Amino acid sequence: MLDSDLLSPGRILANIRISSKKRLLELISITLAKKNKDLSSREIFESLCAREHLGSTALGGGVAIPHGRINSTKAVEALFLRLVKPLPFDADDGQPIDLLFALVAPKKCTADQKKLLSNIAERFSDRELLQQLRDAADANEIWHLLASSHPNDMNNSTDP
Repeated sequence: MLDSDLLSPGRILANIRISSKKRLLELISITLAKKNKDLSSREIFESLCAREHLGSTALGGGVAIPHGRINSTKAVEALFLRLVKPLPFDADDGQPIDLLFALVAPKKCTADQKKLLSNIAERFSDRELLQQLRDAADANEIWHLLASSHPNDMNNSTDP
């Protein structure tokens, strides 16, 4: 499903306990900034919040893809999170979310980056994969599930 440059076991957070949508977006922002010192957690947070104000990035079925565009990156940065307790996220289906794939992309989003977002959304409509992600023991098992899920569909779409 994913190019290893985009997501690795170190970019997967399993069994996260969080109390609110705002705290979750802060955690994503801080974690992404720690993974890449060129990024600003404040810029990421503001971008994610601005996108959420346009409408929820929850897909339904307990899944969300919070994403934003920032000036301080030339490449897509990603993070996968699995929550211990589902969190309200303003999904159209009313279900709280427990699986998130967070992305930040350069301010000038390319067709490849838009295709990547679309492909991720499509993969997370696979109920079997979602259940496997929920049942996975740890970040390594989650990474293996994501990396092996339809590998040819996304490997070429991660280049900025």
